[in-house]
Amino acid sequence: MKPPILSSLFGRREIEAPPDIAAAALRSDRFRLEREGEWKRLDEIVSRMESGRIRKLSDEDVLALPALYRTAASSLAVARETTLDAATLAYLESLVQRAWFQVYGPRTTFTGWLRRFLGGGWSESVRSIAPDLLIALAVMIAGTVVGWLLVANDVQWFHALVPPEFADARRPGASAEILRSSLFGHDSGANGLSAFAAYLFSNNARVAILAFALGFAFGIPSILLLIHNMALLGAMLWLYHNAGLTLDFVAWLSVHGTTELFAILLAGGAGIHIGRTMAFPGNRSVLSAAAESGRRAAQVMSGVVLMLVIAAFLEGFARQLIDDTPGRLTVGGFMLVAWLAYFMAAGRRRAGGD
Repeated sequence: MKPPILSSLFGRREIEAPPDIAAAALRSDRFRLEREGEWKRLDEIVSRMESGRIRKLSDEDVLALPALYRTAASSLAVARETTLDAATLAYLESLVQRAWFQVYGPRTTFTGWLRRFLGGGWSESVRSIAPDLLIALAVMIAGTVVGWLLVANDVQWFHALVPPEFADARRPGASAEILRSSLFGHDSGANGLSAFAAYLFSNNARVAILAFALGFAFGIPSILLLIHNMALLGAMLWLYHNAGLTLDFVAWLSVHGTTELFAILLAGGAGIHIGRTMAFPGNRSVLSAAAESGRRAAQVMSGVVLMLVIAAFLEGFARQLIDDTPGRLTVGGFMLVAWLAYFMAAGRRRAGGD
């Protein structure tokens, strides 16, 4: 009998891989070698774009970028199906993700977006909902008239319409001197003005956001909210009118009101726009119509936030520091003309060029 060879029992003979693993490794190597050149070229192009060296790219590279991206994405899909090695899979996932941002990702920075937004994008969106703004304006005027008439016929409506914090000394029966003192004279403390501006900003923002958000209920809650808020204004106008202070009150209000009420008008119009589109979608589905009008209204609301910030500063600082009627009317009138000019003119040249 032939004795066993000790070296075969204790030696370091290399263990052979099973046939299926060896075949998979061979298939993975072949797959990678066949496409590695395109991956490396895509990686180089994407790396240059990520480092801001886009101008150094040749025309051939720019034209080849979409095709190389699709090839890499296809390779990734194959790699996932055939369970190729983890390193190749991780490399392809990272490469495809980076290439996607370069091919389909946003091209503009925040500064570029802001320049395009203020240079015409916002005003174009506002003009596109002009019919809804006219509806909102009519509702706001009607709400003011309703508030005035209700209080004129029954003074108890004043207490129902005006919140107690707004009707401290300004209430029916107050003398003209008391009402005049509420319009003139200001808080000299800078901290007090800042806190007052912050409070007014939060209050105005809440009204504007609600007027917009409630539009998804076919616009009806937005209309009711506009009527309620403007009825408050009508009650206050009636109060100061009876004291012979109509112009002084309008001037006091106009400093920030021309901006604030304009912002609430835009928010209400945006809400009505969404609600009207959902109620009358035309040939589109309700969801499709709501999505389209929602994008347009969201752009309007982005500007409304900016207007509310400006209104808060005007109310917290300019109105407190300007203590005479002509000066207040000048500031309020200037802001109204500036907003109207911007919304009517900005972006028209670009739209015509497009």
